[in-house]
Amino acid sequence: MGLSTHVLDTMHGTPAGGMAVELHAMEGGQAKLVKSFVLDGDGRNPEGPLFDNASLKKGTYRLVFDVAPYFRARGVQLPDPPFLDRVTLDFGIADASAHYHVPLLVSPWSYSTYRGS
Repeated sequence: MGLSTHVLDTMHGTPAGGMAVELHAMEGGQAKLVKSFVLDGDGRNPEGPLFDNASLKKGTYRLVFDVAPYFRARGVQLPDPPFLDRVTLDFGIADASAHYHVPLLVSPWSYSTYRGS
């Protein structure tokens, strides 16, 4: 199944539909943009997996989630600057034949992630 992500808004108890996300491949310490997208109503990439198993490669990747713009769009009053603006997750793919799911649970004040199933 490759690589996927899912974002849940823990402040509102809903998926984070409408949040902008970027996927980068890390090459020699530099981030190379692979794709950018906006999460659907279920908090997922509307096009499905970010990579399928055939195109996923071993290496280091980065997901960047635009947290502050998402919460502002939901009407949340944030300080200037916001506590969390963009959440950046760097993670490694050791086995390109395996499924890697990278969920993000986020509020304006905290976030957590893990390797999901």
